[in-house]
Amino acid sequence: MNLSDFTHSTYIAGLSGGLLIGIAAAMFVLLNGRIAGISGILGGLVQADKGDKTWRVLFLLGMAASPFAYRIAFNLPAVTIEAGTAQLIIAGLLVGLGTSYASGCTSGHGVCGISRGSIRSIAATLTFMTAGFITVYLTRHLLGL
Repeated sequence: MNLSDFTHSTYIAGLSGGLLIGIAAAMFVLLNGRIAGISGILGGLVQADKGDKTWRVLFLLGMAASPFAYRIAFNLPAVTIEAGTAQLIIAGLLVGLGTSYASGCTSGHGVCGISRGSIRSIAATLTFMTAGFITVYLTRHLLGL
């Protein structure tokens, strides 16, 4: 691989995105004393105090607005979703169920928990990554979906 392959590939975008996520998670815990776990932030809206709801809503709005902000400076890649509506709904419900069983989501355990050296987060991340690998293998290669 030569240098032009490296700069015109997804390595730079992946590295940049990973760095930004890491910096944002570190800033969030250092400045607010809270873990940037999306399922916890979203789930906390239901039972949060009024003052606690504001930062949660702003955090989620910022996440939703970020692709639009990115589009101002760069071209967004074309996105193709091959799953049907029913598959997406079932997948979303299963992810929600998994985050409740794991007491957190990929961002809370995978990004924040592992960086803090949490054994529980390492176990949770290994579990949901393995489940994801198995699911993709079964659906794509054995079932042909």
